Parts: sequence; structure tokens; C-alpha cells
Amino acid sequence: MIEFFETGDQNKIKQIDKPSENCWIKVTAPTNEEIYQLCEKYGVPRDYFFDALDTEERSRVEMERLDETFKHSLVIVDCPYASKDELGYKMYETLPIGIILTHEMIMTVTLKKTPVLENIGTDKTEKYYNTGKRGQFLLTILYAVSFYYLRYLNEIIRSTNQLELRIKQSIKNEELYAFMAVQKSLVFFATALQSNKATLDKIASFGHFMWDKGNRDLLQDVLVENKQAIAMTDTYTQIISGMSDIFSSVISNNLNMVMKFLTSFTIILSLPTIIGSIYGMNVKLPFAEYAHAFSLIMIFTLVVTLVVTLIFWRKKYF
Repeated sequence: MIEFFETGDQNKIKQIDKPSENCWIKVTAPTNEEIYQLCEKYGVPRDYFFDALDTEERSRVEMERLDETFKHSLVIVDCPYASKDELGYKMYETLPIGIILTHEMIMTVTLKKTPVLENIGTDKTEKYYNTGKRGQFLLTILYAVSFYYLRYLNEIIRSTNQLELRIKQSIKNEELYAFMAVQKSLVFFATALQSNKATLDKIASFGHFMWDKGNRDLLQDVLVENKQAIAMTDTYTQIISGMSDIFSSVISNNLNMVMKFLTSFTIILSLPTIIGSIYGMNVKLPFAEYAHAFSLIMIFTLVVTLVVTLIFWRKKYF
């Protein structure tokens, strides 16, 4: 799918029917025919599209300097998005976004819709995007990518806190599977953020589209946001790792407590059975001729059971 946008009056992003100079072309899950048409019209290498549509592609940059030989540049960054794992539990993954710059337009290429691009042009963000300033538009997208990492990291820590409360009350497989989804999300984030950091550092070293002071300041903001996301990911990864060890100990301790309770309860239940078995033998036994023998045996059994129960309770076997 190919969509065209441009910045109109009052700095508002609006969709247009056909491409114009200084427009933004949003390409989502394109067909081979659409890729061919774009390559023919703008002279963009086909590899740019295939790299951006490859889910295994890492962040990188192919950016030329602004001179007479400049035709097009490519920036690929990993963008986070919410998904579900194989068992249906919420997790977060990353997807490459290809950003292609030419003298005429800026183009984004993704395999599926992403929150970063879908929210461009909303009331809260449209003032930060200007399709006529391609360098600024690129950096604003990169800033939004870092922002979404931080946003999803905060959601991860909130869900982790909720999982911790639920696990304290009762550890079930559902909580452990959800916890595993959180761990997978942090692994994806850690890998993607480090890759994005290398790309941002390379962009800063090029100075491409960085002649404007506003762009330089925006790039520094992007770098700061990305570093903050990396730091948060490392911190949460360490917390999750420590919590995982604690949960394993809790599970083991709970199992020991259950086994101790069941063993103690089994011993207590076996006392009446032993006494009943002895007096059920077909031999001459004490009190066999006594009229109230049954009552005495039942009282004796109850006393023995209560004494043993009290002893186990004092020793905290329950």
C-alpha cells in the first residue's frame, strides 16, 4: 500500500492523492509491482526496499553527503510494536523501518503498520513533522522511535509489577508464561537499541542534513532518548533476571511447604488407621470383654491424634 502526505497550511499533515515535491510517501507491505513503480520513478535501488522489508535486517545507514552527486540515502532503524507470543501472551517485538531520502521526497518502508508512523499527523505530533524539511522529518521519526521504546519499557515494568503481585498470591503456569514474554521483549529491545545506537552515531558523524542548528539539537535529543532507553532496558533486564531467580526459589519453597504439609497430614491420618488395624485383628486384645471398650479406644485415638497434631503445629509443620 502506498500513501502520500504533505505538510499543508498551519503545519498540518494531510493526505494527498498523488505525489508532489517535498511529500512523504508511506509504503506499507508493498507488492513487487509497487516496488518496481517506485524504483522507476525515483531511481531508488530495489535493495533498499527488500532490506527494509526483511524482518531480520539490522539497523544501518547508507547516507551520502549533500553535493552534486547526491541521489538517495537509506536509514534503517528497528521500531518497537506490541504483539503476542505463541501462547497468546502480550509481548513486544521490533520491526525495521526503512527511511529513504532523495532531493524530491522522503519515503518510509515497512512490512506492516507501526505505531510510530501511524501516529504521524495526529493533533499531538503534527507540529513536529514537516515534509518539506526532510532532515528534520527523519530525525523526528528517529526521536519517535526512541520515545516508543521508553513508552513500552514503562508498560513492561508496570505489567511486571502486576505479575509480581499475582505470583506472590499464587504461582500458576499463566503467570510464568507471561513473565517469559516480558523477558523475550527485553531481549528484543536490548538488541535493537544497541543496533540503533550505532546507526545514530554514524548519522551524527556524517553531518548529513545536520547543517541546521535545529537539526543538530534534535539529533542530540534523539541520542539522549536512545541512551536512556538502553539504560532502562539494562536496568529492567537485571531486575527481571533477579526476579526470575527469586521466583524459582519461591516455587521450590512452596513445593517444600506443600510436601511438608502433606507428609504431616499423612502421619496424623495414619495413627487412627494403625490403632483401628490393631484392634481389628482376630486375636485376644486388652479391653475385649469391657462393655465400653469402643468408646475408650476412640477417646484414646482422638487424644493421640490431637497430641501429635499439636506437636506438629508447634514445630510449624503446618
